[in-house]
Amino acid sequence: MNTNRVAYLVNQYPKVSHTFIRREIIALESLGLHVSRLSVRGWDNEVADLVDEAERQKTSYLLQRGVLGLLKSGFSVFLQRPTLFLKTLRIALGMGLRADRAWPFHLVYLLEACKALQWLEQEKIEHVHAHFGANSAEVAMLIHLLGGPTYSFTVHGPEEFDKPEFIRLGLKVKNCAFVVAITSYCRSQIYRWIQHADWQKVKVVRCGIEADFHDNLPDTFPIEPRLVCVGRLCEQKGQLILLAAAAKLKAKSIDFQLVLAGDGEMRPEIERQIASLGLTGNVHITGWISSSQVREEILKSRAMVLPSFAEGLPVVIMEAMALKRPVISTYIAGIPELVECGSNGFLCPAGDVEALAVHMETCLRADEYTLRRLGENAQKAVLAQHHITTEASKLADLFANVKGEPNTAWSDNNPC
Repeated sequence: MNTNRVAYLVNQYPKVSHTFIRREIIALESLGLHVSRLSVRGWDNEVADLVDEAERQKTSYLLQRGVLGLLKSGFSVFLQRPTLFLKTLRIALGMGLRADRAWPFHLVYLLEACKALQWLEQEKIEHVHAHFGANSAEVAMLIHLLGGPTYSFTVHGPEEFDKPEFIRLGLKVKNCAFVVAITSYCRSQIYRWIQHADWQKVKVVRCGIEADFHDNLPDTFPIEPRLVCVGRLCEQKGQLILLAAAAKLKAKSIDFQLVLAGDGEMRPEIERQIASLGLTGNVHITGWISSSQVREEILKSRAMVLPSFAEGLPVVIMEAMALKRPVISTYIAGIPELVECGSNGFLCPAGDVEALAVHMETCLRADEYTLRRLGENAQKAVLAQHHITTEASKLADLFANVKGEPNTAWSDNNPC
């Protein structure tokens, strides 16, 4: 196998919430790997970063020529390898049974796999790595079943763990070379849905932070009573709980500003709640902003607060800690693997408004010495676990150790 040529397959790339994928790709390239970018969509989306614009120019897109291009590829692959195509078609149709998406979607994924297969063969790529365990991992698996390269994929959560049987997580792991979990908690959840014989395929590789992100930090620490919450405005991030906690602070006449950095489907409801609670003068929503703007918003705040209900391990928590800001979050998923309550941040039970308000008040009233101590501890912790070069090296080693054997997906022992 040519371990210096790997393709990354993502459903949408670049994307404002996928900076961790960009960091990973660039870090792998700095280690000498050739990484080709392949995405289903995203060629015409607005991007907030110039770096993302540069990434878009390096990316090939499966849907850019529409459905006609997919049908042409599907027909071509069928003529070249009819037996493999028909066997893989059966699997694709089976993926639509007891699933959150009906079988026509999975036929489209098969056509995407056919087009991707042609592109991969042209580029002489022998391994595909997908991010997320749903659509992109399915396309990677179908490529392999069609006789294409080996594949691996990274599972982040929480979406994959909301519907593991519906997305056939176990089948995807069965056919892959290895699967990456971003935290120990994530690994444990994958274990739940795969055979014990496949446990050895699950490897922990954490998302990383590059040195440029946290170098040259300002010496001054913000004295303004300001907190920031970074993330998509959606139910799992817990912004409505955050607003309820903010209302308790205002009821105690505590001076504060809260910035919600992000956008999303719940923005109208959140805006109504801000008005209803009388928080218009205290809470500001930025909308989507670039990575550099996120960095500035964190640096202008005393702490970052993210009262999530469901997560993997938010990259923004790593970013805030790398910038020497304590984090207020919840005791869920992989967050306690990084945030230690009272040492580098604060944790409360998910959904507990009272506890969240107490921690927010603590950060707002804390003196500069206390916040600096928490921040220093936060940076040490995140750099010990999430250095991008260290984590990319682990991934590069996994790619290097994938055996370049002929496709064995249709052996008698395979449960497809």
